[in-house]
Amino acid sequence: MAELTFWTGTMDAGKSTLALQTNHNHAARGRVGIIFVSNDRTGPAVLTSRLGLSHAAIEVDEDFNFWTYTVDSLTHGSKVDYLICDEAQFYTPSQVEQLAKIVDELRIEVFCFGILTDFRTRLFPGAARLVELADRTEVLQVEALCWCGKRATHNARTENGVMVTEGEVIVVGDVEEVGAIPDVPPEIAYEVLCRQHHRLAMTTARAREAGRVNDREPLPFD
Repeated sequence: MAELTFWTGTMDAGKSTLALQTNHNHAARGRVGIIFVSNDRTGPAVLTSRLGLSHAAIEVDEDFNFWTYTVDSLTHGSKVDYLICDEAQFYTPSQVEQLAKIVDELRIEVFCFGILTDFRTRLFPGAARLVELADRTEVLQVEALCWCGKRATHNARTENGVMVTEGEVIVVGDVEEVGAIPDVPPEIAYEVLCRQHHRLAMTTARAREAGRVNDREPLPFD
């Protein structure tokens, strides 16, 4: 039975690596799939992992129609057993509905990979629709860690080394160790934090400046 599966986790949790591994596993059994991606960190039309793996992909913009593309492929004689959809949080709700229709009416498996919330801690519209429609939503078991050592649950964006909570939702960057070069902070970077340190805007750079990296957290009343 074909299913719409949504694999989710914070940045740096291995979603793209799992997408590439999923494609490899199915292709090794003679199945044929199509890989889609949106706003990959390295540029358009390629799915990349921070482990150095990559694969050509179809770039998805806001006008892309999954249903039309898949039906056209089948009509022209292509075999399609499954779809790999990375960075699915950037898809529109209507595109997610197209993916659900592909599963239900064409019996093609769809594997989606993406994060739930943006740097403002708000659900991406595409991710929210996936949670609503997916047959299964799976949380990646590889846990990204905050600088304090706790499980990271929130995605933070920094601009010139300063954490921001307002601005355009989609700004392509990468997970960086913000403040690794104190004199040259990256213009746009991302890092993962626990809820507490996201709420306090305590990034790695700020924690290092305060001498708190690798130290125990002070009690709230200290």
